[in-house]
Amino acid sequence: MVVVTDRRNLDKQLRETIDQFSEVKNIIAPAYTATDLKTHLESGKRIITTTIQKFPFIIDGIEDLSDKRFAVILDEAHSSQSGVAADKLTRTMSGDENTEENADEEMPEDTQDKILKVMAGRKLGRNASYFAFTATPKNATLEKFGQRNAAGGFDPFHLYSMKQAIEEGFILDVLANYTTYRSYYEIEKSILENPLFESVKAQKKLRAFVEGHRETIAVKAEIMVEHFMTQVVAAKKLKGQAKGMVVTRNITTAIRYFQAIRDELARRNAPFKAMIAFSGKKGVDGAEYSEETLNGFASKEIEDQFDGDNYRLLVVANKFLTGFDQPKLAVMYVDKKLQGLAAVQTLSRLNRSAPELGKRTEDIFVLDFFNSAGDIKEAFDPFYTSTTLSQATDVNVLHDLKDALDAVGVYDWPEVEAFNDLYFAGVEADQLSPVIDRCATRFTHELALQEDEQVDFKIKAKQFVKIYAQVASILPFNHAPWEMLYWFLKFLIPKLVLKNPQVGELDALLESVDLSTYGLERVKLSQRIVLDAAPSEVEPQNPNPRSAHDGAEQQDPLDLIVNAFNERWFAGWSATPTEQRVKFINIARHIINNPAYAEQVLNNQDEQNRRLAMEKLISQAVGQERKRELDLYKRYASDPDFKRAFDATVMRILEQGFAA
Repeated sequence: MVVVTDRRNLDKQLRETIDQFSEVKNIIAPAYTATDLKTHLESGKRIITTTIQKFPFIIDGIEDLSDKRFAVILDEAHSSQSGVAADKLTRTMSGDENTEENADEEMPEDTQDKILKVMAGRKLGRNASYFAFTATPKNATLEKFGQRNAAGGFDPFHLYSMKQAIEEGFILDVLANYTTYRSYYEIEKSILENPLFESVKAQKKLRAFVEGHRETIAVKAEIMVEHFMTQVVAAKKLKGQAKGMVVTRNITTAIRYFQAIRDELARRNAPFKAMIAFSGKKGVDGAEYSEETLNGFASKEIEDQFDGDNYRLLVVANKFLTGFDQPKLAVMYVDKKLQGLAAVQTLSRLNRSAPELGKRTEDIFVLDFFNSAGDIKEAFDPFYTSTTLSQATDVNVLHDLKDALDAVGVYDWPEVEAFNDLYFAGVEADQLSPVIDRCATRFTHELALQEDEQVDFKIKAKQFVKIYAQVASILPFNHAPWEMLYWFLKFLIPKLVLKNPQVGELDALLESVDLSTYGLERVKLSQRIVLDAAPSEVEPQNPNPRSAHDGAEQQDPLDLIVNAFNERWFAGWSATPTEQRVKFINIARHIINNPAYAEQVLNNQDEQNRRLAMEKLISQAVGQERKRELDLYKRYASDPDFKRAFDATVMRILEQGFAA
């Protein structure tokens, strides 16, 4: 039995779980390295646990295993069964590779023979039974591992649904206490000129700008810490051991969140700290950071440190969102777009039951600053009960994609054949580069392709590689040109550099605007998102029929772009943006005219006391405006999140001056 997953932390969890079931000592053989895996397979160890990434490193030298029988258990099958590593796993089990003994008896192979052998090796071996587990089956997963139904589609071989698991208490309902926030913000021009920008891209760039701004992150970080301290720590959730995760959209915002949360915890003298998780190094605001420099310990220690008492908040950027098993995790603060499978995988980090900690559904919270409740319901519904595939993939789409790619002229077919001759001869990478570089140069410079034509070619190339990789193992026939184009495109795609004059222009856009107002509104407190119990059906994978662009991109002057942005996103208050500015300035003038402002704020050296005094002065100023601004007063008094955002904007006005 070979137990395979695609992450080391999952490999460790599975190994420990299987060991608990075992009545025989030392029956499990963990493969920590590729050498371990090769040795265990050849020596016939009964239960082997490993990660799928090790198989490519043993395929060439391993002995023939075709006389052995295997049960291959694949965890997280939705994410690990469409790449080269999955092919190598199948070929290893089936004994596809030549052994030295057989090589002497056979005629030398040409490229065609090698390609056919690789294609045959992709098919699931007859000497192995495959058991693929996933909570979020994709169309490709169902087609590869499911079973045909009477309608010609594919059903799961066995089903233990999310709904059943929640009802039986095996996991908890992460959508039972879901709070969403709506941001509202206003920007203004900072230049006199009125340049043109592409409207759609500009709107996306502006929203990313305001949501990643230090001021907006500081406001949201304060709400997160306030919630965690009052609703989790003070309430002693999970016997005082509950932990939280902050999910961010990228490394830059993760670092800014970590710094804001760290400062807020220090201001409150919290008895615990926050940590951060992201890959590699990143330069932010003029400094370079890594996990190690920010956390003060090695990356490999993150899970163990987070399990202890010193750290209770984990800020992440695309790490620990799948397969992370921490039962103490009870709260998630989301500031990232979550869709489909990624939404289910991310939020399900909270669903681990922990009877020893008394963990219940009412102990789980999600505060979402980016997605609506409808977005999350749409993502979860397909995976709540049963998911089936309506029909098999129409492989003719590969013919269509290949024809479209061939017609552009980026490559000639003899170049594809020459590349495959070299690749399957096992030459060094530097001998492959000239063929690829010649085609990449043609794509970028020689063909005079427009930006949308370049984007369209690259999209179709990626679609061909993705779809072929996912259906190659289940095709009832072999088609060598597809296999050859697959390997060629895998090396070509990373070398395709797109013309994108908008990049520089959009950077100029951000230098032309300032954030003037930011606030948050809690949409609804702790709503329960009710999922649809009806079975779901997904469609087979097909390329997107649209081109990169469906016509000329509309360009608008900066002032119209700014106005359109403010009209869309400054909908939190009933007043217009201009009216809002007047309200803020009126409050600020009341504070400046208060005799206590100079003594308690300007001349106060104690940061905490100065902040408390400032909050009190703002409250008094709002009270002074009560008759004229009754709606504002009511909302300020009843909505703590609105109050917090309002205070932050008034403080900024006082710090930077009315003109700013």
